[in-house]
Amino acid sequence: SIIYLPILFFVEMNDILEKNLLLIILILWSIPSIYFRSKFRKIVYKTENWKTNIISLFIKEIKGLFLNMYPDDKNYIKVRNSYRIISISISYLIYYLMVFFANI
Repeated sequence: SIIYLPILFFVEMNDILEKNLLLIILILWSIPSIYFRSKFRKIVYKTENWKTNIISLFIKEIKGLFLNMYPDDKNYIKVRNSYRIISISISYLIYYLMVFFANI
């Protein structure tokens, strides 16, 4: 009947949420990474071109992340430090998820 439709909808949505919770968490966690990676790459490669977001990982980006390429550029240092924190946290999340699923 019509009275049970909202309850059935909630139960169905709850099942979908349970099955896709991990995917939702990973997507929400990766949004800041995408933003900071884009900003960081634009600074490292000194361009405003959007294509820097889709190129693969290069040595210059690794050097920029772990070394101090532009010590006088305050924006570079701020974005680099933020990107480091995000990258490390995502790496830990992926590592613990792999360990968790390996033990199931």
